[in-house]
Amino acid sequence: MKYPTDLKYTKSHEWARLEDGLVVVGISDYAQDALGDVVFVELPELGKKAKAGEALAAVESVKTASDIYAPVSGEVAAVNQALSDLPELLNKEPFSAGWIFKLKPENPAELEALMDAASYQKLAESAS
Repeated sequence: MKYPTDLKYTKSHEWARLEDGLVVVGISDYAQDALGDVVFVELPELGKKAKAGEALAAVESVKTASDIYAPVSGEVAAVNQALSDLPELLNKEPFSAGWIFKLKPENPAELEALMDAASYQKLAESAS
């Protein structure tokens, strides 16, 4: 499993990275591994507002379906349309091409409340 140290993580297995004033969101290596082969991604609508912890997207795999939650409060500024045709990007490249959406954060300081890589790794390993 990979746990990039430049990311912040949630207990629900999303990762977040501040990039050009937006928070890029995806699922962790642990999450994509637990889901198995991803077959469909339901992307959020542009402009949709969400509070931290609110479901914004959904991922379906051969095993199960799972909601994807906003790690911080904000407005959806971009979605990864490539996932509509290539949902397997979540499995192959969860930290790069497999990002799901970008939020314009209401309060970028909310990112500081998320877990760092070491804390998230402990959580993921204890869940295994």
